[in-house]
Amino acid sequence: MSAVKITVVGAGYVGCVSAAGFAEIGHDVICVDIDAEKIAKLNAGEVPFYEPGLLDLIGRNVKDGRLRFSTDLKSSVKGRDTVFLAVGTPSKADGSADLSFLFEAAARVFEAADPEPPLQGLTVVVKSTVPVGTADRLRGLAKEKAPCHITIESNPEFLKEGDAVNDFLRPERVIIGCEGGKDSHLERIYRPLMLRDNRVIVMDNRSAELTKYACNAMLATRVSFMNEMANLCEKVGANVDLVRQGMGSDSRIGSKFLYPGPGFSGSCFGKDLRALIQMSDGELKIPTAALEINEERRRLMCKKICWALKCGPDETQENLKHPERSMAGKTIAIWGLSFKPRTDDIRDAQSVSLLEQLLGFGATVRAYDRAALKNIRQKFPADKYPNLTLVDDEYAALDGADALVLMTEWAEFRQPDWAEVAKRMKGRAVFDGRNIWDPAEVGEAGFRYEGIGRPR
Repeated sequence: MSAVKITVVGAGYVGCVSAAGFAEIGHDVICVDIDAEKIAKLNAGEVPFYEPGLLDLIGRNVKDGRLRFSTDLKSSVKGRDTVFLAVGTPSKADGSADLSFLFEAAARVFEAADPEPPLQGLTVVVKSTVPVGTADRLRGLAKEKAPCHITIESNPEFLKEGDAVNDFLRPERVIIGCEGGKDSHLERIYRPLMLRDNRVIVMDNRSAELTKYACNAMLATRVSFMNEMANLCEKVGANVDLVRQGMGSDSRIGSKFLYPGPGFSGSCFGKDLRALIQMSDGELKIPTAALEINEERRRLMCKKICWALKCGPDETQENLKHPERSMAGKTIAIWGLSFKPRTDDIRDAQSVSLLEQLLGFGATVRAYDRAALKNIRQKFPADKYPNLTLVDDEYAALDGADALVLMTEWAEFRQPDWAEVAKRMKGRAVFDGRNIWDPAEVGEAGFRYEGIGRPR
């Protein structure tokens, strides 16, 4: 099988990983973006975000000539076999997906298409997460704009941030949507990944578009359900860790996405739930409930911190009703700011919500994260948030703190030096937002431990 000439439009997270992955399996790939600064960095061997393994993957394929980056979309489309659209589809105010970037990019691709394309014509593939019916709309636009026949296919991405390179090169499955639901051009592109086990599932476009939303909605629902169970465990005195183990041992349920915590976050789950709800005209009850539970989860962690720090001899009855009033003058240390380990992504992160609440209540916050400090500082500029100090060492964040809050389970946080923690902190309150610490060990070190759904 000869290499396919591929253009990926969009040098964001999905676009960069996909472009590098396609090049790695032998295809000739151009990744194009209108952001000249981003393209210049990529051509200089820099990746504009943190993703393990991606820098090496890009560097190797650029060196070998299979991957290049450009800002010239017109020349990047001429003579190509396949164009993947991997541009953002953010939420509108009503929760629906904003497709303006997608349709603008698609129109430019159609206009740039070669009037004399290869034998099978040009295939344009939607990699972005889009509402049901988007492929049909793009077919209409292609007939209006393109000088040749355009085939529209769907290929939703399933890349986990922090492990995206492995997800691309060793996919659990590849979902392909095409007109007629069979004989997709993309099967040829993905064939090198399927030599041992064919995990390609071909279906019609509309089913493929909905599959991505349905997967994310199911995973988000599992997280919200376990957070509900954690709340109940705290109320009745059960241990969510044991409940989770019991549930996960049932093969019908499985153990993945059964971990309670501050709630789901990142760029996908919340956005996709809102889009799914909007697509159904508000008729989907379970996704709606999952989103509502998660919004409450954002407030619950801050409530726990406020209640734990409100106690004191000078507390008035009125202050007891509003524990956030006691946050002025308190210093909170936060470990972990990215929405999950192995990424610098803070989009819709629970840590951002917690920072907004604590700083709004007048608390001083000292925070550390291995990868996300730059993004946090852009979100919370120093001149507007003087009470937020970002440090480059986890123990330095503890100096003078009344409480320690774990928000992201980076590996270096799993076994802290509790003697060093005690020496640096003023208070003794520890909030384990990911249930990674042993409550007995933390208690023996002299701290008041509070986890998620665990006995105190």
